[in-house]
Amino acid sequence: MEDATRKFAAMDSKAEMREILTTVYKSLKVKGYNPINQLVGYILSEDPTYITNYNNARTLICRIDRDEVLQELLRNYLEK
Repeated sequence: MEDATRKFAAMDSKAEMREILTTVYKSLKVKGYNPINQLVGYILSEDPTYITNYNNARTLICRIDRDEVLQELLRNYLEK
């Protein structure tokens, strides 16, 4: 048995985060929701009911750390 502590990243890469957010966005759009409003509601509240279950979107969004999403959004906004 190994006693070493292992560290796991919340997300493997920015590409995976982008893929999940894109899938969730498309799922919300297909179901007739305003995807931006729903995603903002989820990010602010961490209430998964903002996200539809369609296409497994709710399960996917829970894999993303909200702090990482906010950091990446702010970084991209300020760099552009």
